[in-house]
Amino acid sequence: MQGPKRKLVYVTLYELIAVVCSTGALAALSGRNVGASGLLSVAASCIAVVWNLIFNTLFEAWEARQRVRGRSVARRVAHAIGFEGGLVAALVPLIAWWYDISLLAALGLDLALVVFFLVYTFVFNWLFDRVFGLPASAQGDPVRGV
Repeated sequence: MQGPKRKLVYVTLYELIAVVCSTGALAALSGRNVGASGLLSVAASCIAVVWNLIFNTLFEAWEARQRVRGRSVARRVAHAIGFEGGLVAALVPLIAWWYDISLLAALGLDLALVVFFLVYTFVFNWLFDRVFGLPASAQGDPVRGV
């Protein structure tokens, strides 16, 4: 599976599983009910998807203006920190308001989610590629045998 269909299946599965997992995690960590935590998870998922589109558009525009091409480890780290930093900045006030807790307590909940999502994203991507195959961008060149 390739192209837009692959991206749609990827985002849909990723976010559905993420909402279920983060609902349980938020309920357990906050002591709040699953209903309230589920609504917060859906809101956070929507924010994450929109932020992903905005951030990647801005990042790629910046990247296109750089003299040095490619994605070095430093550039990938900058991308990850920028994305997660923006997401934390958006979600911490939402979590604090939603649960009526301090910003510091909300930051603690959000950081727990960040750690979860680091592991979840790695595992999800690995399993997704095993089930659906690698995207064209990661496949070797059959002509050159790479």
